[in-house]
Amino acid sequence: MKLKVCGMKYNPDEVAALRPDYLGFIFWEKSLRCFDGEIPQLPQGMQKVGVFVDATLSELVEKIKKHHLEAVQLHGSESPEFCKELRQQNFKEPIQTIKVFSIKDDFNFDELGPYENVCDYYLFDTKGKLPGGNGYTFDWKVLKDYPSTKPYFLSGGIGLEEVESIREFMKRPEAKYCYAIDVNSRFELEPGLKNIQELKDFKKKIDER
Repeated sequence: MKLKVCGMKYNPDEVAALRPDYLGFIFWEKSLRCFDGEIPQLPQGMQKVGVFVDATLSELVEKIKKHHLEAVQLHGSESPEFCKELRQQNFKEPIQTIKVFSIKDDFNFDELGPYENVCDYYLFDTKGKLPGGNGYTFDWKVLKDYPSTKPYFLSGGIGLEEVESIREFMKRPEAKYCYAIDVNSRFELEPGLKNIQELKDFKKKIDER
């Protein structure tokens, strides 16, 4: 099980020392966790994810090149055509594309079809007032109808209290393609400042499962 810690702002070095698989840096100006600075050198194998909400293609390309991002997370209403255009850009290394879909009580999985061939992962988050970082979970049972074989990130209000729920979820058939757990607001002292001890405890418990 991979781990992604999103909403890096004030203490990415400390988080990186815990060796999660992905660190997410938000480049949406309306977010309290919007990152503005230089991303520190990360340990080898840890991937930098840029999180965007309806940014233009040129904005994405600029940030990818400036920060040497390995992946982008598209958290807005980006179309399949937009994802295809992004894939066609000439980067030195291939860029992974993570397309986000927000879920409340149910979800129409037909929405995934047009994205099957233009992104590498899906991410399922809780639908709320903001695109991410809302602090509460959706009902993971919705994913029993997941029709794809594409690996996905499970996100949305996951904290230490969800460890047992995650263990139970991973025993279900719908977890077959769950590739990573994505955490953010439930591990913060304030927006963008992560609680290192709680992240450490969470990672240890997840690794023990």
